[in-house]
Amino acid sequence: MTTSLSAWRAVAALLLGCTLLAGCSGQKSLYQWESYQPQVYEYFKGESSKEEQAIALERDLEKIKAKNGAVPPGYHAQLGLLYSSLGKDDQMIQQLRTEKALFPESAPYMDFLMNNASKGTKQ
Repeated sequence: MTTSLSAWRAVAALLLGCTLLAGCSGQKSLYQWESYQPQVYEYFKGESSKEEQAIALERDLEKIKAKNGAVPPGYHAQLGLLYSSLGKDDQMIQQLRTEKALFPESAPYMDFLMNNASKGTKQ
């Protein structure tokens, strides 16, 4: 009787330990951010050229795709706005359409930006 009781205690302790350790494991991020947030910060501060920012976001986009990761909301929109300021309107429209497809809740704003771009209004 004592042996079976101590066996149950050992099993219970093992299960408790496994449960506690499983609770400590880190959760994988939903999106792969790379340098997106610092790039947006630099965009608003005007610390680097828009060309440099676009190149950095393009490079990070390739990294995210290579990892089969998910692009965060606003990534393609930010890249589109950078393309707009560089006069690359075709690439801007492509990025805004991609943002709209990935994040349908952004559709009104993406439509607004695309309509203004088609009218020749720079954002």
